Amino acid sequence: MLIIGIAGGTGSGKTTVVNQIVKEFANDDVGIISQDSYYKENKNSSLEERAKINFDHPRALDFDLLLKHLIKLKKGETIEQPVYSFVQHTRTGDSIVTHPRKVMIVEGILIFNDKRIRDLFDVKIYVHADSDERLIRRIRRDITERGRTVDEVLGRYQSTLKPMHEQFIEPTKAYADLIIPNDRRNKVAIDVIVSLIRNNI
Repeated sequence: MLIIGIAGGTGSGKTTVVNQIVKEFANDDVGIISQDSYYKENKNSSLEERAKINFDHPRALDFDLLLKHLIKLKKGETIEQPVYSFVQHTRTGDSIVTHPRKVMIVEGILIFNDKRIRDLFDVKIYVHADSDERLIRRIRRDITERGRTVDEVLGRYQSTLKPMHEQFIEPTKAYADLIIPNDRRNKVAIDVIVSLIRNNI
């Protein structure tokens, strides 16, 4: 099994890059694991308390569970990914049955922060995007998908997202085997990744 880690700041276009890669292969060849499924369970806290959690800090993630699941997949075992609600800020109790594939793509802003998980990646990719572009994408997504207001998004960006990006996300670019721009110029990088995958499956 080839495990590919795709990291980058919020709104950098990681999901777009993942989709560009996946569409080049049969459905049963490539699987996807999102970091967003592995935020810690917060059901014992009130909604007000959960809303204050810093989701851009590594301590918000259950890296132990993600590691356990990646190891199981590598052994050919099926896992159940948790389902996380960004409206309720906790796991829903549901799960997604995920089978081993020839290629597993793990994507998320903080996936390079845990060395144990980083060492499992055969290929590490960092998606880079201009900070203004990332903010615009984040505003659009949080309003349409998570019910936030513009003021809420901007407030969180200034107090949390920007400083956390500078402290915990941008520095992990140093671990990447490949850094790709999320704009029109990324076709060559996508082609390189697709060729690499084809040579390994």
